[in-house]
Amino acid sequence: MSRKRYAAADLSAVKTSPLGERRNKVHLSDFARVCGPGATFQDFFDSLPDQLAARDLKQIVSAVVSAYRHQKPVIWAMGAHVIKCGLSGLVIELMRRGVISAVALNGAGAIHDFEIALIGGTSEDVAAGLGAGEFGMAEETGSLINAAINAAWRKTDHSGAEATGKTECGMGELIGRKLMEIDAPYADQSILVAGVRLGIPVTVHVAVGTDIIHMHPSADGAALGAASHYDFRLMCGVVATLGDGGVYFNVGSAVVLPEVFLKAVTVARNLGHPVRDFTTVNLDMKDQYRSWNNVVKRPTGDHGRGFSIIGHHELLIPLLAQSVFEQLPAAVEDSTWRGDDPGGQTDGF
Repeated sequence: MSRKRYAAADLSAVKTSPLGERRNKVHLSDFARVCGPGATFQDFFDSLPDQLAARDLKQIVSAVVSAYRHQKPVIWAMGAHVIKCGLSGLVIELMRRGVISAVALNGAGAIHDFEIALIGGTSEDVAAGLGAGEFGMAEETGSLINAAINAAWRKTDHSGAEATGKTECGMGELIGRKLMEIDAPYADQSILVAGVRLGIPVTVHVAVGTDIIHMHPSADGAALGAASHYDFRLMCGVVATLGDGGVYFNVGSAVVLPEVFLKAVTVARNLGHPVRDFTTVNLDMKDQYRSWNNVVKRPTGDHGRGFSIIGHHELLIPLLAQSVFEQLPAAVEDSTWRGDDPGGQTDGF
C-alpha cells in the first residue's frame, strides 16, 4: 500500500485583519494595580485584576452583599477542615453581623466544633491511635454529644416509662444547647452555640458510621437518624427561600453536603417553591466531582450562576469575609435581620 504524499500549505494566501479590530479578552483596565504602603483593605481588594478567579471573587462578594441587602438567605455549608484551619471565628462573625443566615455542617464538623468549645483544641493524631484501637475514643466527646442527641429521641410518658418518638429539634441545635448547658469554657468559639444564641439554623448532616461518636456505646442509630433527618428537613426549608437572589456556599465538603444540597433543591421545587435565579459558590482546595456538579452546575442550570474558586481555606475565607465586611460597614453593624425562622418562611414544610 502506497502512502499518500501531502503538500505543505501555501501561507501566502492567508487573510489577516487589523489588530485594532480584534475582540480581546484582556485589557489594561483589567490589570492589577500596585498598592502603596498604608493602603486600606478596600484599596487592595479593588486593585485585584479583573480576571479569572479574582473577577469571580468580586462577583461573589457582590452577590452576598446584594443578598444581605434584599434579605435573601446566604447559606454556608462547610466541611470539618474549615474549622481545623482556624476559621470558626470568621464564620461566627458573619453570622453575628447577619450576613450568613444558615449553616450546614457534616458530622465531623459538629464534632470539631464541640471539642473546640469544650477544651479549646481538636483533631487527634489518627495514625497514633489507630493501631491500638484508641482512635476516636475520647470519653467526653462521645458521651456528651450522644447524650444531647439521644435526649430528643427518648422521651418519658406519663407513667414514667421510657418511650421513643420523633424529635422536634435538629442535631445542630441539640449539640449547641448541650454546650450551653454544660457551660463549655470556649462556647464563644462554637458555631453551634452561635446558631442557638442568634436564632440561626445550624444543621448537621451525618452518614452513620463515618463519625467517631458512632463507635461509642452511647450511640443510638435511631436518634442519630431522627435528629439528622430533622436537620435535613430544616435545610430544605431554608433552601426553598434561595430564589431571586440567595447565595449557597459549599466550603470544603466533597460528598455529603453537595448531596444534601441537591436533594434539598429537589424537595423545595417538588413542593412548589420556585428556587431560581440564585448563586452557588464552591470553595475548596481541589476540584471535586460532586461539588462541581451538585452545587455549581446542576442546581443553577439556565436560571442562576455558579462559581468555583480553588485555593486554601485559610487564605480564601479571610479574604472573602473581609471583602464582605468592607462592603457593608454600617448596615451590618446595625442589622437586626438574622434570617427568619424557616418555619415561618416556607409553607409546605
